[in-house]
Amino acid sequence: MTDPSRDAALVRQVLAGHKESFAQLVDAHKNKIYGLLRGMGACPQDAQDYTQEAFLKAYRKLASFREDSSFASWLYAIAVNVMRDAGRRKKDIPADDSVLGQGRHHTETPELAYLRKENGREVQQLLDQLPDKYRIVLLLRYTNELSYEEIAGIAGIEVNQVRNRLHRAKKSLCKIVKDKEGMKNEMLEAVSDKRIHSVWK
Repeated sequence: MTDPSRDAALVRQVLAGHKESFAQLVDAHKNKIYGLLRGMGACPQDAQDYTQEAFLKAYRKLASFREDSSFASWLYAIAVNVMRDAGRRKKDIPADDSVLGQGRHHTETPELAYLRKENGREVQQLLDQLPDKYRIVLLLRYTNELSYEEIAGIAGIEVNQVRNRLHRAKKSLCKIVKDKEGMKNEMLEAVSDKRIHSVWK
């Protein structure tokens, strides 16, 4: 996870004229931004383009960044808006390039690694069946580890709505899994409240 205090220090350096410091911010956040956009439905090329556009906009608007919020959540908000403004969604995501593959797996057990490999495509397809308002809170919470307050700021909703949408999103996933014929039992465990964070971390 990125260090908010380091991010803020780098922003100050850029604003002070050390423009090369912005490259460190890009390196620290580009994979998470790309993964978020992929999870929202962007194809690889579009996700790459949106990521670049998000960083370009962030650079231009850097003076408006307030250090009482995290740079990461500020950047996610820009990236989400970039994709929304583009108005394009593409949902055919390869199994080895799904949003699940973008996360960190340093605490992953062999069983979870197997589930992720075998079921990555299925889980991504399940995410694709959710309404946008549910999908984005899940992605921001479990692949980017943002707080409810940060998610609320990005999505433009209240904190209690974030909690409600997370609950409804996970409930919807479980229902989809139960209704899907031939789905492995492990998939239900993977989207349950108990194990969802471990799978998406």
